Amino acid sequence: MLLTDILLLDYKRCQRRSFLNVYGDPLERNSERDFLLKLRQESQNHIASTLKNFYPHYQKPESGFTTWEDRAKATENLMAQGVNCIYQGTLFESNLPIESPSYQPSLFVDDYEFNCLGKPHLLIKQSGNSKFGDWSYYPISIHLGRRPKPEYKIVAAFYAQLVGNLQKTVPPTPVLILRQQNHYPVDLEQWLPKLHDTVQECMEMLIQSQEPEVFISRQRCNLCHWYNHCYAIAQSQQHLSLVPGVTPSRYQFLLGMGVETVESLADTSPINMAEVMGKEVANKLQKQALAIVNNEAIRHSRFPENIKRLIPSNDIELYFDIEAEPELNLDYLLGILLVESSTQREIFYPFLAETPEAEGEIWQQFLDLVNSYQDAPIFHFSDYEVETIKRLGRLYETPRGQINALLTRFIDLHHRVTTSAILPVESYSLKSLANWIGFEWRDRGIGGDQCVWWYDQWLKTGDRTFLNSIVRYNEDDCRATFYLKNWLIEFLD
Repeated sequence: MLLTDILLLDYKRCQRRSFLNVYGDPLERNSERDFLLKLRQESQNHIASTLKNFYPHYQKPESGFTTWEDRAKATENLMAQGVNCIYQGTLFESNLPIESPSYQPSLFVDDYEFNCLGKPHLLIKQSGNSKFGDWSYYPISIHLGRRPKPEYKIVAAFYAQLVGNLQKTVPPTPVLILRQQNHYPVDLEQWLPKLHDTVQECMEMLIQSQEPEVFISRQRCNLCHWYNHCYAIAQSQQHLSLVPGVTPSRYQFLLGMGVETVESLADTSPINMAEVMGKEVANKLQKQALAIVNNEAIRHSRFPENIKRLIPSNDIELYFDIEAEPELNLDYLLGILLVESSTQREIFYPFLAETPEAEGEIWQQFLDLVNSYQDAPIFHFSDYEVETIKRLGRLYETPRGQINALLTRFIDLHHRVTTSAILPVESYSLKSLANWIGFEWRDRGIGGDQCVWWYDQWLKTGDRTFLNSIVRYNEDDCRATFYLKNWLIEFLD
């Protein structure tokens, strides 16, 4: 069995993913999404920028070798020469011994032997004794994340273990370099024991072929290439992870109560669950399951009677949605759908920055439009629009009084929905809610991440087809918000 850095990273993110990567049918994998390709390219750009800024005089091991052993030997040769910085080195250790050397704790898993493969981005020379002489090496991992996540630290400890084994020293302190190119040393006193536990659990799972249970988590699972495969299993099992609000800890508690399906959760008394998760959460989970089983929406019992106060209306209303490029910290499309009831007029205004430098221009165009209809409520979905208005106001020095007045007109439909109704959905995203009430996007199966890729392609190619696709998607988001607002008023009234 081969234990790799990628396998460890997958295991820390999702045990089931690591299992399927070894044993799953490749034909059941999703095709790779464009957004993932973009992230991979951004990661390569980040690595290149880090090398340029901090380690421009690196050396790479000799290429052309076909086996991991030969590639690792080429890396070791550079270490023996005392090269200051090695890029794309390979660390390989085969048949880990039962008895670990005195200088080194072992990665050995009880009753099993396995090979280890690690490919740290950099190996950096430092003073200190090793089998090479009066110098040694420590590994650096370069990641696109903004914070030093546990999975990064586990893999960094894995590299340190292999480097220590190779140069016959205690594991050197590994370093993480993240998105802002900040350097984070990893505390091995804390993370080596966690690495050993993780290796033990991972290898036992793989060697004994113990397939982990399905648990669907939208944020974590959405970009995984096994998502469709796992989701189909979850649906066939009526798995509780499909119920919004069922977290891993709540799931374990429900299993302990004998509640194993959505239908059984719908039949469970909230009183029995309230002792652990509280009365409010217990009631909400039970009603959520009931809504899914009966495929009907349920009105919250504490819903305020004044619908007009909850959802104000006006002859002219504005529906607002944003498309952004997080990597550039850019909000490049501010979409507004203007709806005038008296004339049944609907006009979509896509304020689109064709270059990042045009963000300030479309911000002013947006302000000119919304300020032309000062009595019009502005409907949106989620907190992002509010935070973006604040950010753009600060960035382009819009008077604070003008921003505050504008925000008093904002109405978050996500908040209105979740506090007034329970719908038979697996997620309270705009797409999930609008699809259930009958709205359809013109481009099916497309999400906001695809728009990020489309905009990136527009900047690279100048092909306006990408811009047209983004505008169409954003308009559908605005119309879905309009559709949802009308449905909610009708349902609650």
